[in-house]
Amino acid sequence: MLVEILGPVRADGLDVGGPRVRALLVLLAMEAGRVIPADQLIDGLYGEHPPDDAANALQSQVSRLRRALGRRLVEHTAAGYRLAVDPLQVDLHRFEQLAAEGRRALAEGDPAAADAALGQALALWRGVPEAAPAIVTRLAERRLAVVEDSIEARLDLGRHRELVAELSELVHEHPLRERLRAQLIRALYGSGRQADALASYEEGRRILDEELGVEPGPELAAAQLAVLRADPALNALKSTRQGLRAQLTSFVGRADELATVEAMLGETRLVTLIGAGGAGKTRLAVEAAGRAPGDVCVVELATVLDDAEVPVAVLEALGIREAAVGTAGRSVLDPTARLVTALAERKLLLVLDNCEHLVGAAAELADRLLSACPSLRVLATSREALGITGEAIYPVTPLRVPASGTPAEQALDYPAVRLFADRAAAARQGFALDGGNVEVVLRICRALDGLPLAIELAAARLRTLPPAELATRLDDRFRLLARGSRTAMPRHQTLRAVVAWSWELLDAEEQAMARRLTVFVGGARLAAATEVCGLPEEVLLSLVDKSLVEELDGRYRMLETIRAFCAEELVAAAEVDAVRQAHADHYLRLAESTEATLRGADQLRALALLDEERDDLNAALRWAIEEGQTAFGLRLVANLACYWWLRGHRVTSATLAADLLLQVPPPDGQAWEEYALCVLVASWAGVTGELRERLDGLRPFAASMAHFPYSIDILNMLMSVFVGPPADLDVEEMASFPREGLAPWVGALTHMGPAFVWFNLGQHVLARQGFQRGLEGFRAVGDRWGITLALSGMIDLEFEEGHHAGALALADEALALSEQIGSVADVAEYLCRRADCLAELGEPAQAESCYHRSADLSRRAGSVESLSRAILGLGELALRSGDLDRAEELISQAMAHNPADWYSSVFIQARAELALARLAAERGDLAGAYTRYLGLLRRCAENIVPTAHQAVRGLAEVAGRQGDRALAERLLTASPVEALEMVSAR
Repeated sequence: MLVEILGPVRADGLDVGGPRVRALLVLLAMEAGRVIPADQLIDGLYGEHPPDDAANALQSQVSRLRRALGRRLVEHTAAGYRLAVDPLQVDLHRFEQLAAEGRRALAEGDPAAADAALGQALALWRGVPEAAPAIVTRLAERRLAVVEDSIEARLDLGRHRELVAELSELVHEHPLRERLRAQLIRALYGSGRQADALASYEEGRRILDEELGVEPGPELAAAQLAVLRADPALNALKSTRQGLRAQLTSFVGRADELATVEAMLGETRLVTLIGAGGAGKTRLAVEAAGRAPGDVCVVELATVLDDAEVPVAVLEALGIREAAVGTAGRSVLDPTARLVTALAERKLLLVLDNCEHLVGAAAELADRLLSACPSLRVLATSREALGITGEAIYPVTPLRVPASGTPAEQALDYPAVRLFADRAAAARQGFALDGGNVEVVLRICRALDGLPLAIELAAARLRTLPPAELATRLDDRFRLLARGSRTAMPRHQTLRAVVAWSWELLDAEEQAMARRLTVFVGGARLAAATEVCGLPEEVLLSLVDKSLVEELDGRYRMLETIRAFCAEELVAAAEVDAVRQAHADHYLRLAESTEATLRGADQLRALALLDEERDDLNAALRWAIEEGQTAFGLRLVANLACYWWLRGHRVTSATLAADLLLQVPPPDGQAWEEYALCVLVASWAGVTGELRERLDGLRPFAASMAHFPYSIDILNMLMSVFVGPPADLDVEEMASFPREGLAPWVGALTHMGPAFVWFNLGQHVLARQGFQRGLEGFRAVGDRWGITLALSGMIDLEFEEGHHAGALALADEALALSEQIGSVADVAEYLCRRADCLAELGEPAQAESCYHRSADLSRRAGSVESLSRAILGLGELALRSGDLDRAEELISQAMAHNPADWYSSVFIQARAELALARLAAERGDLAGAYTRYLGLLRRCAENIVPTAHQAVRGLAEVAGRQGDRALAERLLTASPVEALEMVSAR
């Protein structure tokens, strides 16, 4: 039921009875939903002269009202009576709600919303309420206050002329009401009637003096002063969206950032969006301004060239006339003062866009306005912060790009890809992201650093170039992306112009730092950048402030687009050679100072440091190769060899070392040590004929190499891996090598060579002693890689002796240490050893999982030896399970992957031969199995005793199955050499 009391009283549009009944309904409706005591209702109905039996009289009126409305709507309780309707079903309460909404909208600077709400509120009034005079007066006062608010909203909307007549009538009816008089003055002035406005003030001042003997209050006095000053705020529209252009493209990928900026604007009065050119600062600011309530003004400063013109540009954007009309003898206010006057009481969001070239003037103006205008908020965009108190900074970063291999449907969840797809669809009819083009699109977005402007320029090129062709041409991005919107500002029309704008704002030192910083591939620490670039750190930090360089976790880097531009400037400045030399020298010093720490307690820290600088270390080596600086290159390789080996960076380092060796003949004097290590590193990817000759040529010089502490033993150990042990190897002489005066790490390593030889010769006691001493030595110095090397020997011993659980525990320890070091190749190796143990312990599923993981890691690290071993392990598992065809396939794959040009490949080859012999036996080919076992025994009887033992056990098994149990029993107790004599005599 709708109850109307703002005029003739009605309920659902119908009369409810006589005057007393209507008055009763008014009283109940004013407090709808609340219980009103009977005494209060009697006072409201009868005033000071109630009837003798007032209670019965009230009850009589209630009964009449119940007949009109229904008993359920007029409730009686012990406390009184209640109109049981929702208050908003009463026009008075709806009026109050709409009035409150209007006042709130006015306070928030949204006069359009205020006008709508207040207009609805006033429309509810249909005449004078039928109530007691006191109530009528109170309601009339409420209505008049809403009328004033409504007029305020309409004035803010610029409707001055249409309000003059209405206000004149209201002022005549309420001559002492100062707010109405001040509104009339504003309406007259806004209609071009300045004299009439001043005359109205004089009339009001006279009436107040004559009627009340008082002077005009602050509001009326302020209106007169504003007219005298010709204050532009008098006729400025308060709810304007000035400078906010409707966008022609969708807003993609910044929803979270937009929400953050909106929240920041609600908490602080100055927010500055900073970021590189083309990052999307302006678009984000415009979107935030468009969603802000109330008055907004966007001021484009890109075309302003002089600091003094900044306040003038703001005045023009606000639509305030250039000149003010002053009174006699009063000087015209300067632009900033006029802005302060215009905005002093105004709730406004002022957007200062593109402040970077006028940052000082913009900061000064923002500070002045924010200090003087408490309802003002400022949103600025700049490539550096304004740098004033109270500023909240929000960095606008490039859009996120997914990793390579991300499916198309998931890639669209990333804003950079979504933006490209959106703009590409507009440029090339029928374009859609799918499995066929997603990798190309990812490559484009990644190459362009996720910069929105660059992505949009690239997508526009799809009108003439297919995506794949576009991606291949991005190396020349500035020529390719040279056609932007004709209506965009010149500095946004091409990619080069975007970066050039920022470049031209730098001083000479900043430009020098920016172009020299491009020699760093992976960014740089502060100390490295200042040393290589030859400039103070403050210059680099200034580039960070100006969004040319970004800092992340202590490293300073450029977006690739900015780096490409600055690299061109480095060439133009003819500084390439000098700066690249300085860069290479820095990284050689880093490698030399870190090399020794790679084999001690600080190993992990040193590895982490070199990991961080890996790209630049490799770049320094490539530069040395390109420039033919072979001596420099050899020194760098020698100092990085240990790092590469520990981390398992075998393929990349071997390629670099091999490229360097193309320019380096065997030395005839100095640098043998550096040369030897370079040859070894090059051999990690395979031993070609030329490399084998170089390796053979190193042996005579091994004993005289002392510059690198580990050179002698690492050289001999790795050479044995590649070309085999020397023909005149004397293991006793190796074991008795004098260790006095050796560095602890070198001393520990000298135990390892003899121990491995003894193991292969079947001398387990001596081998265990050697491995144990090496293990103790490496534990003492804290070298995790050395510990894993000794553990690998211990694992082989335990496994060979049948202690598979003990071998598994050691393999787990070695695996954990290798994972700490981060050597993918070593992790792959110890996974294989772990799988071997699990297979023997009856855990084929766990073993298979380890082999598969090892194979995956081996492929990633380019470790063909571990890959062949992992595949062979899978083949052995298939053989155990009886899947003979699968076993044969996997064993063949393992043999194909086995690096035949390494001497160490004979161990995997021998293990594969054992598997093939077992496979032949399982298929019933006992003669074939016997032949394979015998051939293997002949090759391994004297120098690879563990494998020879397995061959002997295989021969015994075959002999038993052939019925020669006597031979089988004799073979099981014979040494490999004795077994070979037995079967040869047979």
